[in-house]
Amino acid sequence: MHDVDIPDHEQESVDWNTVKARVDRPDARHRWGGRVLGLGAFLLLAAGLALGASRSYSQQRQVIATAEQIRDFVPSVRVAPVQASDATVLVSLPATTSAFAVANMYARASGYIEKRYVDIGDRVKEGQLLVEIVAPELDHQIAQAEATLVQLRAAVEQAHANKNLAQVTWDRDRGLVEKGWVTPQQGDTDRFTLQAREAAISVAQANVAAQQAQLRVLRQQKAYQRVVAPFEGVVTKRNVDVGDLVHADTTSGTFMFTILQSNVIRAQVYVPQDSAFGLRPGVDAVVRVPEIPRRTFPGTVTRIAEALEAGTRTLLTEIDIPNPDGAIQPGSYSIIELKIPRKTPSFLVSADAIIFNQNGPQIAVVEDGTAHIRKVTRDLGTQVEVDDGVEQGEQVIINPPVTLVDGSKVRPRIKPAIPRT
Repeated sequence: MHDVDIPDHEQESVDWNTVKARVDRPDARHRWGGRVLGLGAFLLLAAGLALGASRSYSQQRQVIATAEQIRDFVPSVRVAPVQASDATVLVSLPATTSAFAVANMYARASGYIEKRYVDIGDRVKEGQLLVEIVAPELDHQIAQAEATLVQLRAAVEQAHANKNLAQVTWDRDRGLVEKGWVTPQQGDTDRFTLQAREAAISVAQANVAAQQAQLRVLRQQKAYQRVVAPFEGVVTKRNVDVGDLVHADTTSGTFMFTILQSNVIRAQVYVPQDSAFGLRPGVDAVVRVPEIPRRTFPGTVTRIAEALEAGTRTLLTEIDIPNPDGAIQPGSYSIIELKIPRKTPSFLVSADAIIFNQNGPQIAVVEDGTAHIRKVTRDLGTQVEVDDGVEQGEQVIINPPVTLVDGSKVRPRIKPAIPRT
């Protein structure tokens, strides 16, 4: 419609036919259309402003609600109980086996090898004959020493006879000297002759003893012509054969054999300081040889050094392993597992509970819905060992969130206990 201007004094006596005629005119219709269009634009603008204000208010309320939710959010975390460590610490260390005893045998008698009874790889018993050495000149020396001994023993008998004669003479002349029938000089001669005969007996007996000692030395050298095994073992080296000339010398004697005692194997390992405390003789050990994968060899700690190596902070430990069938060869590489009694109590938690940051490995313990950060001692692979800071039965957080800090509120969810390794 178009606006129609009607004077005020004419409004009461309006002729509506006249008005209609005026409205139907082109200029009146144009004025009414402009007014309607302006009113519609105003209404649209007002509606847009109202809608924008409403959306802004809703977004602001949503942001505030989200911030309050984040502020009051309590995360749900999985927890697992702290378990007490086993009474023993299992430590695996590399080692090299060695024979319990090694004997390098040298000639103690000079001569020629007459017979040889063993070779490399032969197992021998204690006292078993290995070789025989022949030395004819030694036999002659023994025969001469025996003959000399016979002479010296005869000299002892002669000294006894002379002493007896001097004793009889002095016993007879002593009474005559007292009565004055024999001069005192003759009496002194008889008395000192008796003393000389007694001393001669001592000298003769000493000569016999010295000759006997010399004869024992020669006979011992004769015994050294029979070389025997000092213990049960295996011959690993042989340096002589039949007909070889060997020399008995303290510095350059002839080397003949090497024998290893292999029924017991010895191994030395260096135990780190964190495991050494609690180690003592009698602790059980298990030896594994890579080339014998399906067999283990039990052993026992027999000797330990009473001081740690200053450079490596390790304790030298020696283990004896029974080897009756000779399955373990000396010089073999092996792995030794020691079951060391624990000196101080410690606890185990799952490795999933580790928190890595600039403070080192840590774990989080839940107490009354609050997380508390604790430092851990060492990593055992699937588990972490903690010496202090936790108690058995406490709940630790598994896979803790990166935002977790000391004092954070959490809601624990129990995880099954971790299996013992």
